Amino acid sequence: MRLSNLTWPKAEEYFRAHDTVLIGIGSIECHGRHMPLGTDTLIPDFLLDKIEQKSDVLICPTIPYGATESLCDYPGTINLGTELLYQVLGRVCDSLFQHGARRFVILNGHGGNIKSSDRVGYDIQRKGGILAELNWWLMAWDMDPAWKGGHGGGEETAAILGIAPSLVDQSEVAGPMKLHDVSDTLKATGFTSIEYKGVTVNIPRLTPSVTHNGWIGPDHPETATEEWGRKMLQTTADYIVDFMEEFKKVDIAKACGTEF
Repeated sequence: MRLSNLTWPKAEEYFRAHDTVLIGIGSIECHGRHMPLGTDTLIPDFLLDKIEQKSDVLICPTIPYGATESLCDYPGTINLGTELLYQVLGRVCDSLFQHGARRFVILNGHGGNIKSSDRVGYDIQRKGGILAELNWWLMAWDMDPAWKGGHGGGEETAAILGIAPSLVDQSEVAGPMKLHDVSDTLKATGFTSIEYKGVTVNIPRLTPSVTHNGWIGPDHPETATEEWGRKMLQTTADYIVDFMEEFKKVDIAKACGTEF
């Protein structure tokens, strides 16, 4: 059930009987030379389509933009920043709370959005509600460790192949991942992480200073297949449907209280 497709009397009817809402948030940003800028929004949107087939939870329009400071120098990337995303998501949730929502499920497609979503969750708790944050790619790792991946690597490439194979530019998939080390002894290992004498330290740098093509991860995009993507997305969608049924049963006062 989509909020955008309801009349206001139908929305009123829903909130008289239900207090759970599902909101997708994504990002428009670089995912390597081979992947679409909308990867982090396309995946949650696809999952929402799958979820709608099996769940009666009200699905709100996806927020397509996110907090993506480190990637904003790549052409086409749109960055709201953590503070503005917090305000936008918070205002959306405030409106829904006013109408009767108390259980908020956030389906997130981008790691940079987590800080903003967490803050909104704390605000909702103070008002008497509860928020669950579902970071689909992290959930997929738990479901099958073989699916674990990085930014624009095999996991996300497989997901896009499972949605629309034509969106992956296969001519740009091949080639090794090249990371720009901070120095001869401070070796880059991720977006912000470096390794020195076996210990990981974070040195925040803009992504174009870290990777030559915009993807980072242990999982090369070449490993991705449509079959992997379809299975991973269906498994994730089914889990979310199951989780939301359990989430509906939560005693909010007890879960968010201070007595153990």
